Amino acid sequence: MSRILNIGLRGLTLIGRFLLIFFLARFLEPAELGLYGLLSATISYALYLLGFDFYTFTTREVLRRERNEWGGLLKSQLGLSAVLYGVFLPLLVLIFVQGLLPWQLAGLFFVLLVLEHLTQELGRLLIAISQQLTASIVLFFRQGAWVVIAVGVMIIKPEWRSLELVLWAWSFGAILALSVGIWRLSQLGMSGWRQKINWRWVISGLRVAIPLLAATLALRGVFTLDRYWFEALNSREELGAYVLFMGFSGALMAFLDAGVFAFSYPSLILAHNQQDSKAFRYGMRKLLVQTLAVSAGFVIAAVIVIGPILGWLDRPLYIEHQNLLHWLLLAMVMYGIGMVPHYGLYAQGKDAPIIGSHICSLVIFVLTTWMASFHWPDLAVPLGLCVAFLLMLGWKTYAYLKVTQLSKANQSS
Repeated sequence: MSRILNIGLRGLTLIGRFLLIFFLARFLEPAELGLYGLLSATISYALYLLGFDFYTFTTREVLRRERNEWGGLLKSQLGLSAVLYGVFLPLLVLIFVQGLLPWQLAGLFFVLLVLEHLTQELGRLLIAISQQLTASIVLFFRQGAWVVIAVGVMIIKPEWRSLELVLWAWSFGAILALSVGIWRLSQLGMSGWRQKINWRWVISGLRVAIPLLAATLALRGVFTLDRYWFEALNSREELGAYVLFMGFSGALMAFLDAGVFAFSYPSLILAHNQQDSKAFRYGMRKLLVQTLAVSAGFVIAAVIVIGPILGWLDRPLYIEHQNLLHWLLLAMVMYGIGMVPHYGLYAQGKDAPIIGSHICSLVIFVLTTWMASFHWPDLAVPLGLCVAFLLMLGWKTYAYLKVTQLSKANQSS
């Protein structure tokens, strides 16, 4: 029953996220949708500056430690976050000083940034400690429930249809998600909270997390730079079309994250830690099959439904740029499949190929997009994404096969 409820909540969250972009495209002007895309992408990128990807270290540590040590670990991570907040929140004001985003959204930007960071870290922790149902509830409030509120208000009150309403509803949902997550953690009986912040442990974690952070910032840089670059090559109105089709295509990753990856990588880490190669290989095969099946089903459904959806939106601009969808679907499929060897490497603690592939993908994206912009400015960014993610897929696959074969050889010897 718990698993059914868990799947149901994640399903409702995915539906909410999936439908949000279409209702925004229906109720907001294309330029407003483009601005929403810039804002959400910038928040997603800035989250990593506030967290430094430290969860990649904490997750492994929590799974190795007893529950009476968890409180001390989390307190130390909170201490690190406090330092990062003090450093980066003032620096992020430059986004508005430079005119990349309008000043009237600055307050909501910082409120959402902090709330998103805290709820994201809570969700990751809950998944790692096998509190899947609570993690799904947190995710539902964070990304699903508020969508219903925002869309309902915009349907009932057409005069309230604005980007600000969407951001206020998003903030409300994040507050509810944070409250649920904190309450659940308080019920788990974790101890160790009275320990002093272990800065030596934090520094050792940073040595692990910072290289992964470089990889994450490079990858997220692709998903942030793409929107700013597309706007520079075209217009904010056309950026609205890009945001629409990227939101549609990117839903594939939301389905994979919630329905496949979230349930797979903890068991892969556990199998590797227990040196259970049979369970590890079975988990990887299962992960690959599920990823391919979900990707194929999503692409088929997308091709079938996009026509009726664009007809319902009734905006010629989106129909004119429908070709963007095919390129973006191709890019996201390659990205999704690339996450299979990614998790195989991550579970084995082999981070170097992940870091290298992500950094090189950013370089390839910039070079490809720059060269394509002279000939196909409207397709330069999607082409850059396709080439970058193809490189990433090939790199991680080769590295995983090489690492796994070496591991087998060491075990047999």
